[in-house]
Amino acid sequence: MAIFLLDKDPVFPPPTLAEGNGLLAIGGDLSPERLLEAYSRGIFPWFSPGDPLLWWSTDPRLVLKPEELHVPGSLKKVMKRGQFKITYDRMFSEVIAACARAKRPEGEGTWITREMKIAYIRLHKMGYAHSVEAWKVVEEGVRLVGGLYGVALGGCFFGESMFHECPDASKVAFVTLVRDLQTWGFSIIDCQMTTRHLLRFGAREMSRSAFLRILEEVVDKPVSKESWQIVA
Repeated sequence: MAIFLLDKDPVFPPPTLAEGNGLLAIGGDLSPERLLEAYSRGIFPWFSPGDPLLWWSTDPRLVLKPEELHVPGSLKKVMKRGQFKITYDRMFSEVIAACARAKRPEGEGTWITREMKIAYIRLHKMGYAHSVEAWKVVEEGVRLVGGLYGVALGGCFFGESMFHECPDASKVAFVTLVRDLQTWGFSIIDCQMTTRHLLRFGAREMSRSAFLRILEEVVDKPVSKESWQIVA
């Protein structure tokens, strides 16, 4: 297989031509047109600071169907206590900045570069990228302690990254989001790469070809953008 070099036009080769590790193409830019084209075809950017733009379509793909969400019993107890307030699209810039600062279990540096932050903030202003915020009540009021962000196209939510500054904050944000996505009519959540953390919540691996078939069916599915203004 070859790794494709992208030019100025926001087009991609078929994702089925990706390398065994999922790497499909290099180069291009992070314009809204290219990002939306990539997501609609099951392709996402992932690269480290100082590296060229790399575009991936992994096989297998980790996917969560909202109706298959599994909430561990211990987390159900946390949610019943109501110690976190969840909101949407209130602090997108702050959430993506916090995700960029978050330490990763594998000890690697962040892949959310300044260029990536600017690109996704632009998508947020266009109504495609969304944030979920978890707030905790403190003496001086409320404090942002966790959250996540991703991209919504049709009936698919493409999860990008999450962070937490106190235990369970991002988990509560995630579970709240998944439940609301099911209510709003979303069909799948693209988790991209497999992690034990997401497997515990009911996500499962499927072949890239199966994922692409589902994505093609739901990417143009009409859902209400007003849903993101709801305060959980």
